[in-house]
Order: sequence, then structure tokens, then C-alpha cells
Amino acid sequence: MNLIDHISTIYREKFGHTPAHIARAPGRVNLLGEHVDYNDGFVLPAAIDRATYVAFSPTNARHSTLVAADFDQQASFSPESISTKTQPDSSPLPEWGLYPAGVMWSLMEESLPVLSMNAVFASDVPRGSGLSSSASVEMAFMIAWQTLGGWTLRPMQRALLGQKAENKYVGVNCGIMDQFASMFGRKGFVMKLDCRSMEFEYVPFTADGLSILMLNTNVKHSLASTAYNARRQECAQGLAWIQEAYPDVMSLRDASEKMLDEMVSSRDATIDKRCRFVVQEISRLQAACNDLVKGDMMALGRKMYDTHNGLRNMYEVSCRELDFLVEAVADHPGVLGARMMGGGFGGCTINLVKQEDVDELISSLSNKYHEAMELPLTAFTVQIENGTEKIR
Repeated sequence: MNLIDHISTIYREKFGHTPAHIARAPGRVNLLGEHVDYNDGFVLPAAIDRATYVAFSPTNARHSTLVAADFDQQASFSPESISTKTQPDSSPLPEWGLYPAGVMWSLMEESLPVLSMNAVFASDVPRGSGLSSSASVEMAFMIAWQTLGGWTLRPMQRALLGQKAENKYVGVNCGIMDQFASMFGRKGFVMKLDCRSMEFEYVPFTADGLSILMLNTNVKHSLASTAYNARRQECAQGLAWIQEAYPDVMSLRDASEKMLDEMVSSRDATIDKRCRFVVQEISRLQAACNDLVKGDMMALGRKMYDTHNGLRNMYEVSCRELDFLVEAVADHPGVLGARMMGGGFGGCTINLVKQEDVDELISSLSNKYHEAMELPLTAFTVQIENGTEKIR
């Protein structure tokens, strides 16, 4: 039974009628562009064929009732119960309920009418794997409330309000990439997003004979949030030193390695490494877009390896589990490129693999990874798919 049938069946059993509407919002991958968003750089995400699906109908009740099929749990909330005075850490809602409630809250902040609904939702985006399962929930419910409210927001407004929900209501300091990719995805294309201007362009992704293979380490180390804040501070310090001689440089997006040589490298080797990775990664992503336009997937793959090496040795946000998986595929003739994806210290590696080699690679790696790390390896392929949509 597919997810649409699954949530429709649960909806009929719970609410006694067929849902009026069904919406879908995908997770995402990011080919290149890690830790550059807060430095005004570029990212290269794509929506994938794993998504959150929500079956919903309006209700005359004052509160909305949501059933999370994946957790076999139910929660209800009203506009009054999620007012701006409500703090998520003291909320009576389960953690999963904060995301749709946060979307309702962000829409109320815009003075938009938010009608109550009955809804059942489920997702095949793996949670905690760095594929933005939370953003897919937010965008699915954004479409649901837009459908019931009769108003229309521009897609970028929806993405920004989803980000606001996660930042201000849920309390997770994410950037815009996740909600943006879920909302704007287009089958057969990645998106080059300018994190400064929010302008973007679609770049073709020629995947003939290739699979995007995700390898989940099933680990998340506790130092991730501390290291993230430290990296932001290190980038800010490097920028401040550059600005002493180049006041027109507004962010590391505007910096060059020559500027780092002149203003940073002699002052602090660690800060120089951090900033140099950002400058190189922004340049690498620009070049990768040219590779994609030419259909040169081998060149793209090499840049993925370069990005991982930079994240490991210069930005120092990798971990032994991620490094093991990248090193294990580096000499495999069927693997064009691999790197850690996301903030670091756990999560997934993203791999470009020839389709005929996927099954053998998964089988071989699963055993090796379990023996080396005493952890299970979760492996699955994804395809690039369209973004958020109302199915009916």
C-alpha cells in the first residue's frame, strides 16, 4: 500500500469520510554547497522522490486534529493554544506536532485566516538523515492551510514562512535551503540558490544510467551544534580581518584566496582554513554548474570528493563514520563522486553511482561498515522530483 492509500484509509477510519484533499511535499538533497549559506554563498539542492503526504479536510471545530501515522499518535491545537506566548519547550504538543503548529502560527503572524482541519499525514523521508523531513512536513501543511483558507502566497513566501516556523516556533536555527528546495523542486533539475539575494536558477541534472545513493551512518555526534556555532564565529572573525583592508567585502562570498593570504593566514591558521574552505566551495559550486550544463558528471563527481576533503580537513566537520563511507567507495569504478552531506558529525553521505553497481555496492558496504563501526548502514536511492504540490 502506498502512502496516499495508507493515510486515506486511516483518515476514513478516524474521521468517517474520505479526505477532501491530499498534498505532497518532498525532502531534499544538496549536491554541493555546505556551510556557505551563512556566508552568503550558493547551494545546489534538489527535491527528491521521498515526501510527506497529508490527507485533510476542513472542520467546523475550533481546533485542528492531526494524526501522525508514522508515530500512531494524535494531537489537537487551536489558534489560541499556539499563540505567541506559547513556548515550544513547554508545549503540550508532541515534538512532531510543533512543525504543523508552527506553520499555523507563522500564518497567523501574517494575519491570514487559518481554518481548522482534520488531517492524517505520513512520510517516507527518513528522519534524522539530513534529507529535511521537517521542512517537508512544514511545506505540506503550508499547502493544506492555503487550500482551506482560499488565499494564495507566492512560493518563496511559503518557504520563508516555513523557515520562520522552524526558527521561531520550533526553535531550530535552519537556513532557507530546506523549505526552498521542497517548495521549488523540478524533476530533472537541481537549483542554484543565491543565499544572499534569494534568486535562483534551474540547472539540468543528466542522470542517465546514474543513481543518487544515500548512505546513512545512523549516527549524530553531540558536538554538532557547538561546532556549528564555532564555525560561524570563525568565519565572522576572518571576514572582519579582511574588511580591515577591504571594507567593501560584505561576506566571505565576496572574498578571494588572495585576500586570505594577505589578511588572515598569518594571524590564525585555523580561521584561515575555515574561510578558505568557504571561498573554495563557492567557486567549486559555480564550476560544478558548468559541469552539469555540459553533462560532465565525472567532473561533478570529482568536485564532490574535493568538497568532502575540504569539509574533513579544512572545515573539520566530518567524523570517522562519514570518512569511512567516502573512503570505502573512492576507488570503486562505479562511483563517480561521494561526500558527506549536511552540517556534519553524522547523517548521510551522498554518492553518484552507476545504476548497475548500486546493489553490489550496498551489499559490500553494509558488511564492511557494520564490522568497522558496529552500526547498521541504511542505504537507499533517491531520484530528483517535483516540489510541493496539492495532489487533489
